[in-house]
Amino acid sequence: MRRFRQSCSNNSDTIPDVELLLDTHVFIWWNVDPARLSEGTRSAIGDAENRVVVSAASVWEISIKRMIGKLAFNHDTLDAIAKAGFEALSITPGHADAAGSLPLHHTDPFDRLLVAQARIERLVLVTQDRRLVPYGVPLLGAV
Repeated sequence: MRRFRQSCSNNSDTIPDVELLLDTHVFIWWNVDPARLSEGTRSAIGDAENRVVVSAASVWEISIKRMIGKLAFNHDTLDAIAKAGFEALSITPGHADAAGSLPLHHTDPFDRLLVAQARIERLVLVTQDRRLVPYGVPLLGAV
C-alpha cells in the first residue's frame, strides 16, 4: 500500500523540518504496518517538508533476509522507496570506514553502517533500537 507524504507545515504538533534516515525495520513498517510506528514518527516521515532517506545498507539487508527466508517483505524495495517519496542513500567508502571504526556498542554491521551514515550525513536516525543510543547520533524513537 502506498503511503503518501504531505506537507504538515501548518500543524504546530509536528516536528520541525528534519532529515531522517530510516532504520530497516522502520522502512518495512512504513510499508506493511504503519500502525506499529508512533503517531509522531508517522507524522515526521509523512511530512513532505522533511527529507527521508533509506540507506543502500537497508536495501541490502532486506534482500539478504528475504533470500534466506527470515523476512517476508513482498514489495520491490527500490520501487517502495520511490513510491513513498524517499531518497536512496548510497554507501560511500567514508561511510564504510567510519562504520568499521565505531566502538562495539552494537555488532550488527547494518546498524553500524546506519550510525556512520547518520553521523557523516547529519541525519536523524529513526529506530526503535536502544542499543544505538551510546553512539550519540540524533535518534527519533519509532514506537
